[in-house]
Amino acid sequence: MDFLDLSPGDVVLDATLGGGGHTAEALKMITPGGRVVAVDRDIDAIERFREKFSESLSDMLLVNGNFKDIVELLRGNGINKIDGAIFDLGFSSFQLDDVSRGFSFQNDGPLDMRFNRADKLTAFEVVNTFGKDELAGIIREYGEERHSRKIASAIVDARKTGRIQTTKELANIIRLSVGRMYSNQKIDPSCRTFQAIRIRVNDEMAAAEKGIAGAVSMLSRGGRICVISFHSLEDRIAKNIFKKEARLGALEILTRKPVLPSREEVRNNPRSRSAKLRAAERIK
Repeated sequence: MDFLDLSPGDVVLDATLGGGGHTAEALKMITPGGRVVAVDRDIDAIERFREKFSESLSDMLLVNGNFKDIVELLRGNGINKIDGAIFDLGFSSFQLDDVSRGFSFQNDGPLDMRFNRADKLTAFEVVNTFGKDELAGIIREYGEERHSRKIASAIVDARKTGRIQTTKELANIIRLSVGRMYSNQKIDPSCRTFQAIRIRVNDEMAAAEKGIAGAVSMLSRGGRICVISFHSLEDRIAKNIFKKEARLGALEILTRKPVLPSREEVRNNPRSRSAKLRAAERIK
């Protein structure tokens, strides 16, 4: 919020509403007279925020949509310029903790992983119908998993005896195939594969690239954009877009290196441990 440097009367985009933490803080800074445009692919996030912050809705525009379409979403609601934008990429704690959404390898749930439950592609389809080479490529690229081919082979072999139905089944298949190779690592052997499948299901990298670039194009002069990422590929997308716009003279990069959470923050919120923040300001 310090990097966004908002003032009363500003119009700010929260491209990833989630639990509403950033939107709630932004509302304090832009009222009276300002407005927060809060976007989320997950209708549950929209409804949860609408109920919790009903007294603030007059200062907000809640949009159920994909931030890759941010330019169209903003212009479709009569907004041609914004004074700030924040992207908190990845999935929310609410989604992770909801067993029915199938994001967690620690709990047993359906193989879903969709941010928007109206989307057609699910983790079940990826796990049960994609070929071995395609699976290995997804796990290697999006999970940065060295043992991607071994894991993909184990998944395809397991499918021969019946469809893989749940997160617990999938996690156990992965652990049996590469668990011994993770004996000296702190993370669960299935962590990177689950991440990769989630990213593929929601087409997260393409959405991040289009959405961040779109938000930059909508910034007014002096407007700022902040991107929080939890994956090296997402961080690279933000970094490259900022660098490109800086070379063109449109942006000034405010974070020479990404800002990382402090030890105290990680202690209080372990899920923040891999977060990286980048910020930039529109100067032309």
